[in-house]
Amino acid sequence: MAEVSYREAMTKALREGLTEDERMFIIGEDIGPYGGSYGVTAGFLDEFGPKRIVESPIAESAMVGIGTGSAMLGLRPVVEIMTINFSLLALDQIVNHAAKIRYMSGGQFTVPMIVRTVTGGGAGLAATHSQNLEGWYASVPGLKVVIPATPQDALGLFRSVRKETDPVMFIEHILLYSTRGEVTDDYYEIPIGKADVKREGQDFSIISYSRMVNVSMAAADTLSKEGIDVEVVDLRSLRPWDRDTVIQSVRKTGRALIVEEVWQTGGFGGEIASAIQHEAFDDLDGPVARLGGLDVPTPYSASLERLVAPTETTVVEAIRKELAR
Repeated sequence: MAEVSYREAMTKALREGLTEDERMFIIGEDIGPYGGSYGVTAGFLDEFGPKRIVESPIAESAMVGIGTGSAMLGLRPVVEIMTINFSLLALDQIVNHAAKIRYMSGGQFTVPMIVRTVTGGGAGLAATHSQNLEGWYASVPGLKVVIPATPQDALGLFRSVRKETDPVMFIEHILLYSTRGEVTDDYYEIPIGKADVKREGQDFSIISYSRMVNVSMAAADTLSKEGIDVEVVDLRSLRPWDRDTVIQSVRKTGRALIVEEVWQTGGFGGEIASAIQHEAFDDLDGPVARLGGLDVPTPYSASLERLVAPTETTVVEAIRKELAR
């Protein structure tokens, strides 16, 4: 196994797709000479040419519209939207067109399109560039939503996503690109909708996804020094999401804390909490707890921004509070 960065894993995933499938092309802003806003497509324009690395103006609705139409005609577009905040400008194309064409055409057309975009705060980009909107897309029938937390998962999930015949939102956190992790040398795929137990434990289950998995792992390490054995479940996909793995974990530990960066009100964690209450109520030793972002726009001030999303400290405090009930 080799240790690589999240950015390098995504670069490898895209290069594989472009090399192995001549139907695949990437369209987005600044993906050519600039190499992408996060450096993922650096060198691709020279390697694959302008017909497959398509520079777009600032026009998200047009990008997704081009992706949807070309997918219907048999191509395999990857639409890169610089940040999930900008995907709001393409909401009609994603939700009312790409997600519904198979159903509305009676299966005559499919849309094998990947929308790559970046979620999350913590980079000092203020309120309109720091949101976590993945849960919105997870509520839409016809879409699949994957959100890997590690280089291993990013590469393996993208390989699976490339084979899908319906549109997929492939969501990467802005603060993960420089994180590193081991990636299997041999070819592998990770199925969409399959969670991963990142850390085994007996006393408490944390269910999380994206960057909050790393935060939860750090909190679990801290709590282990106090004799509290925490299990960390990484959802990896939000639609579909792996109920079986989550319920199995909660039945083992008897307790659950759902950790996510998005605003807690209306967050995807509510869906998870509902499922746990319904399917594992008799196994619970306490209420299902949730820890999400504060219900405020993300501040530009670095000192204030650090207070908005869950941290290792707040996760530790939340579990201590639940155990003290």
